[in-house]
Amino acid sequence: MPTELSIEFFPPQTPEGAEKLKAERARLAALNPAFFSVTYGAGGSTRERTFATVRDIAAEGHQAVPHLSCIGSSKAGIREILQCFQNEGITRLVALRGDLPSGMAVTGELRYASELVEFIRAETGDAFRIEVAAYPEWHPQASSPQADLQNFVRKAKAGANAAITQYFYNADAYFHFVDAVRALGVEIPIVPGIMPIASFSKLARFSDTCGADIPRWMRKRFESYGDDADSIRALGLEVVTELCAKLLAGGAPGLHFYSMNQAALTTEIWRRLSS
Repeated sequence: MPTELSIEFFPPQTPEGAEKLKAERARLAALNPAFFSVTYGAGGSTRERTFATVRDIAAEGHQAVPHLSCIGSSKAGIREILQCFQNEGITRLVALRGDLPSGMAVTGELRYASELVEFIRAETGDAFRIEVAAYPEWHPQASSPQADLQNFVRKAKAGANAAITQYFYNADAYFHFVDAVRALGVEIPIVPGIMPIASFSKLARFSDTCGADIPRWMRKRFESYGDDADSIRALGLEVVTELCAKLLAGGAPGLHFYSMNQAALTTEIWRRLSS
C-alpha cells in the first residue's frame, strides 16, 4: 500500500454542486486520505469558491490543502491570502505558477512558481508545507526537457517540501523524471498524479491541451469501444490500477488522485490496490 493517498477537487460553481461534492467527499474520506486539495482558477478566478471548499473540508475534520497560483497577482494580494490561510489553520498548500486568464496581459509581480515558493518562505518561514508541480512528460510551454528540469530544480531549491506530478499513463516517464532530478541533487518526494478514466473522449481532448501523452495502444483500444461506456470504464479501471501498482512497486511515495469531484473510480482503484 502507498504511504500517502491524497485527492484533488475543483471548487463547485453552485450550491447544488457543493452539496454533491460533500456527498462524494464523504465516500472518499473512508479511504483515509492524508489530505484533500482544492484547485485555484486562472488568475485567482475561483478564489472565494476555493476558500469556501477549503473551509468545508477543514470543518469536516480533514486536512484541506488549497492551491495558490501567482500569475496575474500582486505580492500584496498573495500576502493577504497567506494570512487568511494561517488564520484558518491551513498548514499545507500547493504553490503553482498558474495560467493567465484569457484577455489578461499582465503577469503580475511573481512570474514563476519558484518565485512564489521563495516569497512564501520569506513571508511565513516554515508555516506551510509546500507542494509544487512536476511534469514527467515536460510542461507544454517548456522550451526543452532540460529547461523544464531546471525549472523544477529551482522550485525545489526555493523551499518546496514535495511535488505532485501532472497525470500520465507511462510509468517509465515518471521513473525517468525522478532519476533525472535525483541526478541534479533534488531529493524531495515526487508523488504521481493519477487521472481515473471515465470518458475517453473528454480525456483525449484534455490531454491534447495539457501535454499529457496517451500511449497509442491505449488510444486504439479505447477508440475501438466507440460509445460503449461500460467497456470504457472497465478498461480505464484496469489500465489505471495497473499503472498505480507499477508506480508503487517502483518506489513512488504515494498517489494523488485527480478525482474530478467524483468518488466512484478513485474508490474502486484504491479497493483493487488494497486487495
